[in-house]
This record gives sequence, C-alpha cells and structure tokens, in this order.
Amino acid sequence: MTQLPQAKNRHDYRAPDYTITDIDLTFELDAATTRVTAVSRVKRLGQADASLRLDGEDLTLVSLEIDDRPWTDYALEEGALIVSGLPESFTMKIVNDIHPDKNSALEGLYKSGEALCTQCEAEGFRHITWYLDRPDVLARFTTTIIAEQQLYPYLLSNGNRIAGGEAENGRHWVKWEDPFPKPCYLFALVAGDFDVLRDSFKTRSGRDVALEIFVDRGNLDRADWAMTSLKNSMKWDEQRFGLEYDLDIFMIVAVDFFNMGAMENKGLNVFNSKYVLAKAETATDKDYLGIEAVIGHEYFHNWTGNRVTCRDWFQLSLKEGLTVFRDQEFSSDLGSRAVNRIDNVRVMRGAQFAEDASPMAHPIRPEQVIEMNNFYTLTVYEKGSEVIRMLHTLLGEANFQKGMQLYFERHDGSAATCDDFVQAMEDASNVDLSQFRRWYSQSGTPVLSVRDDYNAELQQYTLHVTQMTPPTADQKNKLPLHIPLDIELYDSEGNVIPLQHNGHPVHHVLNVTEEFQSFVFDEVYQQPIPSLLREFSAPVKLDYNWSDAQLTFLMRHARNDFSRWDAAQSLLATHIRLNVARFQQGQPLSLPLHVADAFRAVLLEENSDPALMALILTLPGENEIAELFEVIDPVAIAEVRRALLSTLATELADEWLAVYNAHRVDEYRIDHADIGKRALKNTCLNYLAFGETGLAEKLVTAQFRQANNMTDSLAAMTASVAAQLPCRETLLAEFDERWHKDGLVMDKWFTLQATSPAADVLSRVRALLSHRSFTLSNPNRIRSLIGAFASANPSAFHAADGSGYQFLVEILTDLNTRNPQVASRIIEPLIRFKRYDEARQALMRGALEKLKALENLSGDLYEKISKALQD
Repeated sequence: MTQLPQAKNRHDYRAPDYTITDIDLTFELDAATTRVTAVSRVKRLGQADASLRLDGEDLTLVSLEIDDRPWTDYALEEGALIVSGLPESFTMKIVNDIHPDKNSALEGLYKSGEALCTQCEAEGFRHITWYLDRPDVLARFTTTIIAEQQLYPYLLSNGNRIAGGEAENGRHWVKWEDPFPKPCYLFALVAGDFDVLRDSFKTRSGRDVALEIFVDRGNLDRADWAMTSLKNSMKWDEQRFGLEYDLDIFMIVAVDFFNMGAMENKGLNVFNSKYVLAKAETATDKDYLGIEAVIGHEYFHNWTGNRVTCRDWFQLSLKEGLTVFRDQEFSSDLGSRAVNRIDNVRVMRGAQFAEDASPMAHPIRPEQVIEMNNFYTLTVYEKGSEVIRMLHTLLGEANFQKGMQLYFERHDGSAATCDDFVQAMEDASNVDLSQFRRWYSQSGTPVLSVRDDYNAELQQYTLHVTQMTPPTADQKNKLPLHIPLDIELYDSEGNVIPLQHNGHPVHHVLNVTEEFQSFVFDEVYQQPIPSLLREFSAPVKLDYNWSDAQLTFLMRHARNDFSRWDAAQSLLATHIRLNVARFQQGQPLSLPLHVADAFRAVLLEENSDPALMALILTLPGENEIAELFEVIDPVAIAEVRRALLSTLATELADEWLAVYNAHRVDEYRIDHADIGKRALKNTCLNYLAFGETGLAEKLVTAQFRQANNMTDSLAAMTASVAAQLPCRETLLAEFDERWHKDGLVMDKWFTLQATSPAADVLSRVRALLSHRSFTLSNPNRIRSLIGAFASANPSAFHAADGSGYQFLVEILTDLNTRNPQVASRIIEPLIRFKRYDEARQALMRGALEKLKALENLSGDLYEKISKALQD
C-alpha cells in the first residue's frame, strides 16, 4: 500500500466553503458507459480565495463549465476535483462518464441483475459525479433519466414525476423533481423492467399518496405483505408521532444485489429483496416480521433522517438510533411488546456487547473514523436506540413527544447534531440531561453491581448500586453515567411491595448517577425478592448474586414478561458457567432437577402467551453465552449448550410432545397469535429432536413433508441438522432440489449448512462455494454462507487447527477488491482475537497479519485490521 488511509476526527468538523442549493442531473443510461451531466447552483460561504473541492471516485471528466463558459482553472487529484478562481455565486456544469457494469463494490450507480440502481449512503454519490459529498450540503434535486425503453421501461428517481416522453433511437425519458432540499446521500435512481404493485394511502389531512412497489418480473405475488407493512407504517407514524408523508408518491424497489438491508432515499426507497419479498411458501414468520420492521424503519426515516438529516457522519446515530427506536416501537405496538423487547435485548447482549469489547469499540457518536462504512454498527444503531429508549424512560411519553415536536420545529430542512436532539428533549421537558449526554461520547458496556441488605426490625430494605465501565480499546478512563434502573420488589406470595421512603412514594425507575449509591426503602414488611433492570432499562450488564430459588420465583411471579424471560436466562447462565468449568476440568456435566422443573412449570402454564413461552424455553445462543466469560472457550460452550439441550429434552420429553401436538396450526396466516403458536410448537420440536431418535425422525420428517409454509418446513430441517438426525441429508437434498432457483430461499439453506455442528462443516462450506445457487458477487449469498459460518458457528470457526481462520483469509482476499464493504462486515469475528486463549490468539493474529500485507488493502479492511493489531 502506497499511502495509508487517513483518519478523520469529529472535532475537526468545519462548515463547507461552498454550498449547492439546486442541482439538475441528466443521466444518459447505458450499463457499459453512462454519461452524467450535473448542473449546480453554487454559493460561496467561505473566504473569497477559497477553492471548491469536489469529491469524486472512478469518474472520467468530459467537460467543466462555469456560468456557461469552459473552465480551465481546475486540478484533478485522487478523489477530488479542485476548482479555483470562482465568483461568489455561479452555475457549474460537469459532464462525466461512469461504468456501472464494472462496479462490483455496489456503491454509486451499479447493475443489479439487468436493472441499474444506486446506493449513495454514506459516500457513494462521489462515484456518480463530482460533488460536495457531505451530509450538511442540502440541495433541491431535479433528475432527468434517458434510456433504452425496451431494456429500462421504468425510470425512477426522488420526488414527484413532472414530465416524460419518447426520445430517438427507441429511447425514452422521465423527469423527476424533489421539492425538499436533501444531501446527496439521499439521491436515488433505478432503471429496469419490473412488476409493480400499486395502492394508495389517504393521509390524515386528506391527501392521496400513490404507493408503488417494484419487484423483479414474476415476484408480484410476494409483494403484498410489504405493501401492508408500508400502509401500517404511514398510519402509525401519524397516530403515534403526528408525522404525515409529504410527497405525492412513495416508491419501494426490491433489488437482489445490495450491501445493506435497505436505503431511505427520499420518496424512492431501495431495498434488499430480502426485506420486501414474502409468501407463505418462501418466507418464515421471522422474515415477515423483519419485512414489517425494515419497511417501517426506512419509511420513518422520511422525518428522522431525511427532513432532518445529519450535520456530519459522526452524528449517524442521530438518525439511525432514533429511527431504530421508532421501528421497535412500531413493531411493539402492532405485535407483542414483550417478544419484541426480548428480541432486541438478545441482539444487544449477544452481539453489541461483543462489539463494545472489541478493537472497534466506539461510542454511539464516534470520535474518529477512517472508513465511514465501518460505522454502520450495532453500537450506532442498536445501542443508539437504547439511548433514545432511556430518554423516553426518563422523560415519559408525553415529554418525549414534546421534545420530538420541538426538534422538528427547530431543525426541519436542515442538518443537525446529536447535541441538537438532546437539547430539544431537555428544553421541552425541563429535565437536566447534562450527565446523560455522556452516553453519546463514552464507549463500552457499563456493569451495574447491586448488593442488598434487609433490616427486619426497621422493615427497611437497601439496594447498594455500583457502576463501572471497563476500559475499551478507544477509551481508558470512564466517567459515571446517568443510568435508569427499573426495579420492583415482591413478597414471598408474589405480591408487589410498594416503593416508599420517609413516607413518600418512590418511582420504580431509580436514577443511578454516581459511582456508588444506596437506595433505601421503608415499610418493607419481609425480605423482598427484587426484580432488577426490568425491561432492560439501560444497556448494561447486571451483577447481582441471585439464588436459584429467587430466579425460579421470578420466572413464575414477575408481573413484567421481560423479567420472567430474563430470570430464566440468569438461571441458565448460572449453570452454564458451572458446566463450562466442569467441562474444562474433565468432569461430567449436570443440571439440577429444580432447573428442569422450573422450565417444566413454564411449559405447563395455561393461558400464557405461546410466543413468550417459546422465548423463555429457548436456550441462549453460543454468542450470547460467550459474553458470560472474559476468555471465550467456544468448544466448551458448544458442548455445554448441546448437553443442556439433551438433558432438557430427556427430562421433559412427555411435556414437549404434548405441547407440540397441542399447538399445531392448520391454516397459515400472518397473525401474531398464530406466529406465537408456531414458535412454541417449533421450540418443542427442536427439543424433541434431541430426544429419542426414532420419534424425532418421525416427527421431523412428517412436519417437513406436510408443511404448507416455510416456517414449519425450515424448523423441521433446522431441528434435524441441530440434532444431527439421520434424516437430515435427505431433507437438505429435497429442499435444495425444490428451491435451488430461488436465491432468498436458498440463503436459509446455506446458513443452515454453515451453522451445522457436524465435524466436517468447513469442508461442506468450501464445497458449497461451487453450488449452483451460490455466487460471491451477491452480498446475501456471502452473508448466508460465509458470514454465518464465521459469526454463528463459533466452535467450528475457532477450530484449534486454525482452518476456519485460513478459510476466511482466502475469502477476504477475494472480497477486498470485489466488495470491500461486505469484506469489512464478515471480518468481525477474526479481529476479536484477544477474547480467546493464547494458541487461538496466535493463529488469529497471524491471519490478520497476512491480510494486512495484501497489496491495495481497502480502507474498510485496513481500519479494522490495524485497530485489532494495535497492542
């Protein structure tokens, strides 16, 4: 590498010397060579002698004019066009050529199948034309697209369609106008031949908005749920946040080749087809709920991201954390709040906590970046959402909505910062958030250590709370945070003991603001059983010395459904830790009968939510378990988890079978009650697969063959692979034969193969690289096979001989030039080598050194590798 990528710092932000108020784009589309003409209205903001530095990558300059005159006072350098000698305001015309069919990085304008589409966030617009590619430059865009009509009958861009017509040589044109100023990262263009699902939505003010979803030919029968989800999103945002859509049309396009999940471009959302296409035969319940959430997320960006955007990319959580919170609330209001909360917390504990403990640890508002694409992280999104949720907890719904309203009043049509958002919340509520702001600048996962004592004579109960955030790779010294701690106290009969002190009621959310604090409660008439961190009221690790009896009590009596699940997780964690130690010492593994009995009690409950029961009865995944340990032993974790599955399968065999038979659902409907029944039934089937082999084979095969939906057929196949049943190869082969032409369905199959506990799993993954349904050109295929193997099969990836690491190095070497963004995402398990034993650390470090030595190492990979290798 000739020049190492340079880091950018948040504190170095300075306003641009120029801004662009309007841009008129013309695309003469061709897959091989597209000509782009950009006519911009430019105003100088800085000093008179300032040059205009425009960002540009992989562009061929054809001409440059200022105020209709050819301009020669410019210089081209790597990544920039620098124009000098400019008047205070002027019109700039740039003509350049780009080559979509050679764009394998999928940034800028590229081919997805036979269609052409764009992806401009974070810094993709510079691959289209030279521009001020930064989010604080907002312009009104007008876009004219000219293309061959037969190849590209649909020509789409942002805003409203204002004109169109025929052109010569079998071409046609369409002109789009977006009346709302936006940064260039929100620009979008799509051209292709699609099936279209059309509908409309009447806003609360009575406007009719045209809705259009574009899918590949032949997929129209898989777009209905996406349309339903879109209309539900629009209605919910009006009802809950008072926000109405502002254009005449809203469009979604599903494309097969996409690095992300979806993109919120103003009025023209471009989606990974995974988050649009669904029908019962091809999509699982999880897929349906994922589509609903992502459709909602991108639609909600119309206000939290588009109408108010980010001043700079360090503020990414301003739009993403806030919009994740909004989509989580949407899913919770439409479905089960407890189930959604548990799903979100599992992501935090299993993946985001691991990110906090990795070389890439960063606050939700990062201080330094080399490659911005590396900061589309769980920390920015999911932890960012938890920070918004804490604000909501501290302020309450009414004050939170007042804060949102004030935020929009102040910043609509502009680029804002995280500080602007918190200031609006503070001003609207009159709640002091000065200490709370540290959540934006401090990285890492805080640990809350809670100890208690009870004075029977005084009937006084005291909670002693200590907060500590361990040092992270980017920050050594930590300050106390403002942590909302939600609690409840129970007596031995399961009654709630009111919280009070000195005769006054105490709110159930305690404000933990100091390194050490004590909270005293009076008139506590017996030794209470505390329920702590209810609803996961802060993204922290909780350290409290639970007894098994307390946890089994909470599993049964806690009023809060999340707390019931959390108690089950804590009970399992206790015995997982003990059994990992036993395994490492060569001792037999065991599970006390009272633990099995606690799960039996849940299984036999009547009138409980089946979806919640399924979650309580599901063991934590290997990555969630890993976060219980300072040094991760992936083999011990896999063996202990499998032993617990087998023990519970045997101890509760009759109950699993009875509940399995009682929760069959004949007709497939996307209905939350039915989804819950299927979840519980398939949880039971998974345990039954670890029981008596003959019965397991019979049940799994029958469900697979008789299933009328993908949820049940995939669950049966998954159980057969997890338990390594003899029928698994037959089921896998039948699935392959039926679905090999459908990439999205085959992604499920690839993931199942990649996460198999079989000893030869790596050999199988290698062989699947040549499978008829696999290609390294499609990010979805890469994530489903290679990403799943590396991140979701830790015992195989971390094989003691280093074979998993070697395999990933081979793949990353290819992806480094083919698609650096995808490479950077799947390298994550390799850069976390300091969490493992010395032998594995040495092998992982060697693999990273090999990658670091690559010629032309991408900035995406360089940033992560160099941070990992820092001592």
